[in-house]
Amino acid sequence: MDSEEPTNGSPALSTNGAVFFDLDKTVIAKASTLAFGRPLYKGGLLGRRDVLKVAYSALVFRLGGSSDEEQLARTRDYVAQLSRGWPAEQVRDIVEETLHELIDPFVYAEAAALIEAHRAAGRAVVLVSASGEEMVAPIGRMLGVTDVIATRMVVDAEGRFTGEIGFFAAGRSKADAIKDFASERGIDLGSSFAYSDSITDEPMLRSVGFPRAVNPDRGLRRLAIEQGWPQLTFRRPVALRPAMSGPTRLKYAAAGIGVAAAAYVVWRVWRDRRLRTA
Repeated sequence: MDSEEPTNGSPALSTNGAVFFDLDKTVIAKASTLAFGRPLYKGGLLGRRDVLKVAYSALVFRLGGSSDEEQLARTRDYVAQLSRGWPAEQVRDIVEETLHELIDPFVYAEAAALIEAHRAAGRAVVLVSASGEEMVAPIGRMLGVTDVIATRMVVDAEGRFTGEIGFFAAGRSKADAIKDFASERGIDLGSSFAYSDSITDEPMLRSVGFPRAVNPDRGLRRLAIEQGWPQLTFRRPVALRPAMSGPTRLKYAAAGIGVAAAAYVVWRVWRDRRLRTA
């Protein structure tokens, strides 16, 4: 893993910071919204054309760039209209029933190790995603993460999505939500980390003291080089459930990732802080 992140119990990393992970292509090796397209189709919530439109919309959103507010608005409105009338409880049930089949095998081992290492260092771990809360929260629970910042759909008195969005977790809205979260929890963003693969998350990355580009797209790679941000490469999607249950080789491999990075992590964070104060 091309990483330099925290390790268990390091005094140099004992802060009141937090760590914010983008989800798609950062923690998991696929787009979460697209992953649930087939079960939503089977459940009668999506038509075949809808599945194609969701895929196209997700692709355009990923390529749109952080400054393209018009594209963000189009994506937001499309998602809202598509989900109008869906029973929220049915969506939650579909996600829960298919979670381990569709998402579990695609969790990056490097991301899982980092989540555990940051948690051991005393930081709050938060998933931040433009996907719906009904999808992101269960994925978070699977990873042992209880705090999520995700898109929130408005639900009516009958438990159905109204076609309105209460909060769209994308672009600058992600950064604003992170700042609100930090204010409520007394978290020092200057001591916090953020990880993302996309230039659309530039505001989120700039909101913390230690931004990290993970498998960055072209725009984010360019920005990371300009800003001197570390670039990490996550390559190993693994089935999380077997890895975290019992003394398997995979479990020890994931643990080894975090331990092996320890010395370099402490040195890198120490160096970053020295450069700031120099």
